[in-house]
Amino acid sequence: MSTAPPTKRKLFSRTSWREWKQVTDILRQETVGGMLLLTGAVVALVWANSPWSEAYTAMREFTIGPESLHLNLDLSHWAADGLLAIFFFVVGLELKREFVAGELRDPRRAAVPVAAAVGGVVLPALIYVVINLGDPSALRGWAIPTATDIAFAVAVLAVVGRFLPSALRVFLLTLAVVDDLIAITIIAVFYTDELSVVPLLLTLVPLAVFTLLVQRRVRSWWLLIPLGVVTWALVHASGVHATVAGVLLGFAVPALQRKGESVGLAEHFEHRWRPISAGVAVPIFALFAAGVAFGGLDGLIEALGDPVALGIVGGLVLGKAIGIFGTTFVMGRFTRAELDSDIAWIDVLGLSLLAGIGFTVSLLVGDLAFGAGGERDELVKIAVLCGSLLAAILATVILRLRNRVYRRVHERETRDADRDGIPDIYQ
Repeated sequence: MSTAPPTKRKLFSRTSWREWKQVTDILRQETVGGMLLLTGAVVALVWANSPWSEAYTAMREFTIGPESLHLNLDLSHWAADGLLAIFFFVVGLELKREFVAGELRDPRRAAVPVAAAVGGVVLPALIYVVINLGDPSALRGWAIPTATDIAFAVAVLAVVGRFLPSALRVFLLTLAVVDDLIAITIIAVFYTDELSVVPLLLTLVPLAVFTLLVQRRVRSWWLLIPLGVVTWALVHASGVHATVAGVLLGFAVPALQRKGESVGLAEHFEHRWRPISAGVAVPIFALFAAGVAFGGLDGLIEALGDPVALGIVGGLVLGKAIGIFGTTFVMGRFTRAELDSDIAWIDVLGLSLLAGIGFTVSLLVGDLAFGAGGERDELVKIAVLCGSLLAAILATVILRLRNRVYRRVHERETRDADRDGIPDIYQ
């Protein structure tokens, strides 16, 4: 047997693969994804308000792509239409798993968070509409405060709530998944201005081939990725927002595992694509979408006094909190649906405020409602950023206080277990 040392190429390949695996494992962590998203937003804000703001604008407006395929888009649109399709593909995989093998499979367990998600969409929209009732053009933005940013919300919960009940995280994830489904439906139905039937029908061809291959458990990237790109391009050409293609492709992937498989194909793809979504797609979208010039404190105050901004902030902070908490209370009080016994009502209030973080999808809907670079574009961004920040701060205050309570309970149980000679299962 040869004992020759490995060649430099083999050693480099092994090292590179090991390092890449470590990077992807880090990117799968919820807190890391949220921090990268926050970093992208902060860089955009600082850059847009710096002496080099013109360079930021020039970067966003730089155009690239084939005109013949209607893909001659600026980088801002590539981020919103292209990169976010990856994010929504992962969302589609999550939705498929939840409906087939997760919390949404059992109607009784899913009833409360599903109803809460609906309440968390309806009330913010109503608040926005009431505030902007006198301006028909402003009403087009009614859906902006209805979305919850699952990456931000789960990241905040992971940072501030180490000792919070696991049932609270499950509640948030289920609520956010349903919220995403509603947001996708709103985008497809209400923000499709012109529908081209031929490209939409042609979409069925690559989508059907993609579905057939994944149903047969084909994982070859050189087959699936081109089919996904063609599906995305045809959806984009049809007039339906291109991110819907990501959801359709995600729904096509089977979630249940076959005999001999360690995990289902949907979970396998989610494991592969989540680092790209969390580490590349969403942070870059934030970099292109969040850059807004405040114009100083006076400009910020003036912007937040606009009815559109008030509707967005009110919807995110008050609408989400009251809608989710109120619906959950009604479901628990007047129906047979029950809230998990490990969750207190004050926990639900903190979670309801946390759902008011509406960054990614809210900015996307704002672009669709008023147009990127339109007269209300910066107004929407300021309102979404301020509303999401305020909701995050209020939620953090409540959840940190609750985390202290649960930590004391955990420490007391640990002392009792040590005294009785029972091993601590949390260590």
